[in-house]
Amino acid sequence: MRRNRFRELLDAGEPSLGTHLMSSLPAVFEIVGHCGFDYVEFEVEYSPFTLYDLENMGRAVDLFDDMSSVVKIDQQPRTFLASKILGAGLQNLLFADVRTADDARECVGAVRAESPSSGGHHGVGSYRNIGYVVGPAGDEYVKMLDEAVVILMIEKKEAVENLDEILSVKGVDMVQFGPGDYSMSIGVAGQYDHPEVWRAYKHTVEMAHKRGIAARAEISRVEHAQRYLDLGMRHFTIGTDYFILYNWWKENSAAMREIIANA
Repeated sequence: MRRNRFRELLDAGEPSLGTHLMSSLPAVFEIVGHCGFDYVEFEVEYSPFTLYDLENMGRAVDLFDDMSSVVKIDQQPRTFLASKILGAGLQNLLFADVRTADDARECVGAVRAESPSSGGHHGVGSYRNIGYVVGPAGDEYVKMLDEAVVILMIEKKEAVENLDEILSVKGVDMVQFGPGDYSMSIGVAGQYDHPEVWRAYKHTVEMAHKRGIAARAEISRVEHAQRYLDLGMRHFTIGTDYFILYNWWKENSAAMREIIANA
């Protein structure tokens, strides 16, 4: 069974660092693997992809023993996507648009094995994560599903209102607050630093830590980290490939046009 670096760090109480990709090219996953991240996160919720792409992403990640993977998936169809993603060998899941404890239970159940010890509803299949037809899905398979890190997005007004019940669901490993969706859900769309949004962010983190559940921050620049460190957060993702490319191209195209115009 392949080691799950993200799970190891979480269980050891150690910090973790990931980055986001919206490109499904395996080459980009390999490039990230050379850069020292603990995991790479693919944004299924926002990105075009095929089921074949998922397996090739898994193969690229497998080249790096010290790097794991996370996939962010849409609110529906959760069970289908969880099965295909985990079966492709991508190890951990971030579920978007959770609103209630029932949603949280559905997310956890889609990941954990349907066994007496795990209580989920993830079954057996001839997937890449067990070598297709190489061997049966035995205790190691159940353990692999138990070790998958389940992250929930807390990004709706309803989710914050139901936060205590959501965090009480067994098997929730981590939460991430989503200021974009939350600001929209309370009528201040796009105002990420609105006082009500920041209050909800802090409340989510404090409640999670009180429950012994990790909270993760999503940032775009290193200098943004401190406000989240001050909240006791030690799990981060930084950067997204599309935005990194956009910012580089925009900055350097403007600089080069000025140089050419003044030549």
